[in-house]
Amino acid sequence: MRYARIVVALLSCCVVAVPALAQKAWAQNKAVKIGVLDDMSGPYAENTGPGDVAAVKFAIADFGGSVLGKPIEMVSADFQSKVDVGVGIAKRWYDDEDVDMIIGIPNSAIALALVKVAGEKNRILMPTAAATSALTGKGCGSNSIHWIYDTYGQTKTIVSALAKQGGNSWFFITVDYAFGLAIEQDATGFIKAAGGTVLGSARHPLNTQDFSAYLLQAQASKARNLIFANGGGDIINGVKQAAEFGLAKQGVRISAPLAQFPDIHGIGLKIAQGLLIASPFYYDMTPQARAFTDRFTKEIGRPPSFIQAGTYGAVMHYLKAVKAAGTDEAKAVLAEMRKLPINDFMTKNGHIRADGRVIRDMYLMQAKTPAESKGEWDLVKMVATVPGAEAFRPLGEGGCPLVAKK
Repeated sequence: MRYARIVVALLSCCVVAVPALAQKAWAQNKAVKIGVLDDMSGPYAENTGPGDVAAVKFAIADFGGSVLGKPIEMVSADFQSKVDVGVGIAKRWYDDEDVDMIIGIPNSAIALALVKVAGEKNRILMPTAAATSALTGKGCGSNSIHWIYDTYGQTKTIVSALAKQGGNSWFFITVDYAFGLAIEQDATGFIKAAGGTVLGSARHPLNTQDFSAYLLQAQASKARNLIFANGGGDIINGVKQAAEFGLAKQGVRISAPLAQFPDIHGIGLKIAQGLLIASPFYYDMTPQARAFTDRFTKEIGRPPSFIQAGTYGAVMHYLKAVKAAGTDEAKAVLAEMRKLPINDFMTKNGHIRADGRVIRDMYLMQAKTPAESKGEWDLVKMVATVPGAEAFRPLGEGGCPLVAKK
């Protein structure tokens, strides 16, 4: 009996000690901390990187700099286009630096890996820059929100428009990792659904300077449509070199479903004119969008990409959810994020689905001719609005385990 009393006493000490340790850990977590994990100097830096950092700073300032009596802090890092580097930084932030939410990540392979990490650590992941639709498909996670765009929505918008213009043979020049492969896979589905045929594809490494070998393969295929399944600097280099090869003059229609405004600017309207892009944002879509653009341009020296504009909205929504939840604990915050409607300068009445996909309207835009442009950044014109319910993959078709459970 004496030994039994000793055991009970020891267990009682442990029960008291665990909450005490938890309270101590909570007390040490004196800030709501956001990590911007991004490409700061590589092929995607223009559309993400320093501009994402600026957008997060704007959001923190506009929210008042604190929430729940805690300061809102930001850390940032360059993942150097390496999966192991990006995953290592994220784990260190979650484990050692009390980062509550990581945003950015313009690398689909890193983003897919971090979905699992965020779930294991019970922290939040918002891959605003990663594009693969697998993030809300088989690679979805309960702690991840895919905020802005994906390869399904972008390619559906572009391919559907091009298919109506005729020419049913297609060729891909694809960056050889998860992002590019997702573009090619999603686009192929829409091409076949429209009665088209894919004649081939050529894979290239990230940050390629010379596309001549891949363009020769495209020429040899005799395809009437050429899709650049890549992003950032690879789009700029590829489209410019396609012009040097005279592909458009030979009747080949060129598209880049993941092109953004800085890419059109980098290509130049003389070459880019007529290029179709899909975007949830444009500078003059609302007075609020114009005000954000002017503010961003003053800070960075040029207007924002749609990723950078969307990153601002993502942080604001996250902070609103923290305030509504009364805590920065991940599960409670995620529940509030899913409850709250999304309304900001680029999204009206958006919402987060069970698979983590944010549903918002998308816009089909076309690069202007040099004669149509009224200034350096007057680059595109609106062609059509695609309602969010039509732009993104139906909830039951992605294979997300979270949806299957329901």
